[in-house]
Parts: sequence; structure tokens; C-alpha cells
Amino acid sequence: MIAENIVHFARVLRKAGLTIGPDRVLAAIAALEAVGLDRRDDVRAALSAVMIDRHEQQFIFDAAFDAFWRDPKLLEQLMYLLLPKISGRGEKARPPRANRLAEALAAPRPPAPPNPANETAQEELRFDTTFTFSDRERLARADFETMTTAEFELAKKLAEQMPLPVQPVRRRRHEAAASRRLGSRIDLRTTLQRMARQPHTLQPAYTHPRSELPALVVLLDISGSMDRYSRLFLHYLHGLTRRYLKVHTLTFGTRLTNITHCLKQRDPDVALKLADEQVHDWKGGTRIASCLDEFNHRWARRLLGANAALLLVTDGLDRDEQGELARSAAQLRRLAHRIVWLNPLLRFDGFEPRAAGVRALLPHVDRFLPVHNLASLSDLARALRDGAAQPWRGQASHFATSK
Repeated sequence: MIAENIVHFARVLRKAGLTIGPDRVLAAIAALEAVGLDRRDDVRAALSAVMIDRHEQQFIFDAAFDAFWRDPKLLEQLMYLLLPKISGRGEKARPPRANRLAEALAAPRPPAPPNPANETAQEELRFDTTFTFSDRERLARADFETMTTAEFELAKKLAEQMPLPVQPVRRRRHEAAASRRLGSRIDLRTTLQRMARQPHTLQPAYTHPRSELPALVVLLDISGSMDRYSRLFLHYLHGLTRRYLKVHTLTFGTRLTNITHCLKQRDPDVALKLADEQVHDWKGGTRIASCLDEFNHRWARRLLGANAALLLVTDGLDRDEQGELARSAAQLRRLAHRIVWLNPLLRFDGFEPRAAGVRALLPHVDRFLPVHNLASLSDLARALRDGAAQPWRGQASHFATSK
């Protein structure tokens, strides 16, 4: 009885993204045998202790426990443990469920009735496969601004799986190499140590330059004109932060906010919820000059070391009447190893830098790339790699000087 319910509860947690194996199911059964079923809090604590191993998983576990296990008197209602919980009177309000937990608790869709005509079914299946492929191709090229709600939700999931937009940087220090290859050199110290142990054998040791991924600093514009793009780009940054911990994300509109620790949460729903609570200038105005100046004084020397790459995500729609934006951008250029500007306005073929903010920023960036669909995010790593030998500064200067 109780063992079957624990198995079903483990399946719900597994569908919600938690790594629950048979060992944790057996540990949960043993834990309930140890604490008993008299008190609900003891049951929750016992299952939580053996079924989760990270602090960020507690939110999903609590939501699943409240939705799956009914109270009170678990001992008298074991037959109703599988029923979803209905919020009772006088009960404290719980945080809303995560999207993926709602999908895990949802009932499976009934299978479609089989078609009696085999040939017709095969033709429809072939047509459906082709349509699905073309639909994904269209989604990759679709502008974030023109997507429907369903397409936008799918695009957010795909954005978290995009490749890293940085390339390995060659360091001065060397590390041991398994064999001789291009760029390697003999490690004289290790070679002599081997000869001391085996004087009659000469087996040279080699080293090669060590390479590692540089840090990535992102300045994300969250003003009203960038709302649709910044929302999806946050999911892209969440995926990067989960796979590559050297990502620092700061948002700016009318003020500068560091949300790096929010995006380190494993669950994207929890990460974006924490970011929403911390950022207070969503869909507001734009003060690029003051935000860049604050970044230069408070964060630049702390985050832009060790050849860190800087991604500036903004449309540049800001006025630069006193030249403050140009001065802040010039100072940022002296502190940053490389500045890549991602602008959704580049999706237009006839784009011209008429805005004063665009003209002030362009002379101080290394690359000027579009970011308006999934294809542009996917091609970002290749574009940065191909443009490493040919900076964009010449074309940026041409844009800045042209009317």
C-alpha cells in the first residue's frame, strides 16, 4: 500500500526533473518505517531527507508533496494518498507550482484512435513529419516579437540548450600532454625524473599551453522596447549559467541590477521568479549612460579580468545629448578585453544608425551582431569565432560616421 504510493510519488518527482532512482525509493520506504505515519511533518522531513540532495530542489519537493499527499491522519487515509490535494480553509498559502511540476502532475493525453486505412495513415504520418520539421525551421527563423504564446514558450526551452558563445583562450602556463603534438615542448624536469628512476630508458615528457574558457559578462537591457527579447534572452543566460559557471549577468533600464545568483537556480521557473522580484525597472525607461558609468565604477575591475568577454544586449535607443554615453562607452572599452553588441534592430536589412545612442556606442564595440531569433543565438558562437581575426571595428566606425 504505502510502498506503491511512494513509487508513484517518485515518478512525479522524476517527471519534474529530479534525479530519483530506485535507491532513493527504498530509502524513502525505510525512512517512513523509522518515523511512522502519525505526523505529517515527520513524513515530509523524512522523505525530503532521502529523496533530494540540493537546496534548490526543496521548492519542487514541497509543491509536489502538498499536491500529492492529503492531510490529516495519513494512517486512516492511505487509500487517498494518490488524490491531488484541494486547498482547505485556514491553510497557509503556498507558492505557485512550477510549470514543469504542473506538467508532471497532469494526466496523460489519450492516444489518438487508429485509422482503419493503413495507406491513408502512412500518408498522414509522412505529411505530419514533414510539417513538424518545417515548423521547427520556421520557429528558428521567426522573430521573437512575432511569435505566438505557444511558440514563445517552446523557444524559451530551446534557448536554454544553445551552445556557449565563447571560445577557449590560450594561457601562458603549460600542462602535461599525453603525446607530442603541434605547439608542445619537452618537459625537461619530468623527463629527468623519469631517467632517474629508469636510467636505461629515455622517455621524454611533453607539455602544451593550457586553454580555458574565459568569463562571460552580460549587460542586458530590460527597457520597454526590449521586453520580448530580454525575457527570452534570460532563458538563454540561465542555460549558460547552469552549464558554465563563469557567467555574470547584470540588467539595466533605469538602474543596474546584478542577477547572477538568481540564474544559478536549477529550476528556470524559480530562477526567473527570483530575478523578477529583484529587478524593479522592467519595461521602464532607458538610461544607458548612467548604467554603464555605474558598471565601470563598481563592477568592471571585478568582473572583466582574465580576458573576459562582454556581451552588451540593447537596441541603443537612447539620447546622448551631453556626450555622457560616448564617454562611458569609451571607458568601458579600455577596461574590457572584447565588447560584442547584440542588437535586435539589425534584423532589418536597411538598418541605419540614426539614434544618438547607437552612434555613440558603435565606435567602441568589436562586433555588432543581431539577436532576434533562435538562429541568431545558435550562430553567435560561430560568428564570434569567425570574427576573431577580423574585428568589426572598421564597419562600426563606418556606421558611426555615416548619416
